[in-house]
Amino acid sequence: MGHVSNTEHVSNAEHVSNAEHVNTGTTEETGRRSETVDTDTGPARITWFPATDTAKSFPATDTAKTPGTRPVLALGHGAGGGIEARDLQALAAALPAHGVTVALVEQPWRVAGKRLAPAPKTLDTGWRGVWPALTAAGGPVVAGGRSAGARVACRTAAELGARAVLALSFPLHPPGRPEKSRADELLGTGVPTLVVQGGRDPFGRPDEFPPGEYEIAEVPYGDHGFAVPKKTGPGQDAAMGILTAAVTGWLAALV
Repeated sequence: MGHVSNTEHVSNAEHVSNAEHVNTGTTEETGRRSETVDTDTGPARITWFPATDTAKSFPATDTAKTPGTRPVLALGHGAGGGIEARDLQALAAALPAHGVTVALVEQPWRVAGKRLAPAPKTLDTGWRGVWPALTAAGGPVVAGGRSAGARVACRTAAELGARAVLALSFPLHPPGRPEKSRADELLGTGVPTLVVQGGRDPFGRPDEFPPGEYEIAEVPYGDHGFAVPKKTGPGQDAAMGILTAAVTGWLAALV
């Protein structure tokens, strides 16, 4: 059984909508920019955090791509919040220095200001709609997200040709309902997959996950949002350090 930083490994095409790029805004100090993309379920928004270490790159995953192109980690949010989630922001802050461009994707329902997420099929349609924008640079794209966004990434990975899947706080089951397992979504990605899970996540603790062809890293004491208790946990900054180190190491191993 292998290890990533202070985490434990339990190891374990193509249907897209035509995306129309509508608006682009850039923050010149950081290179961060936002882009609105029309999808079949309404406008979605991508916030880009470009790689800053240009000396690093991943090889192309097929002959149609140019070797050495920059990898993109695309991350969707959950059903109860947006891209301001601490785990998404921590990865967006940390990974560009390791040669990875991060794209935080806001689903159309969130961009429209709605409070309730739509059905899973609608979320999948919105994700498909932004995929051409995510792949436009020609580099490999790792599909990912937290909670409901992780489920979307798992369900669509093989269809869209994702290089791998990053599932943050994968909701293995509703709280208190372990018999309502969603393990089939996780086990069916068809690509290398990393789950990062809080040690006390009510949607599924790491020890509840079934064996399979994936890896899992634990953030000790973390809840579904990776919040850790002040008295017993490693501290919030340390918890985010565990998460970003696990993801950085896993991405590097994909080369």
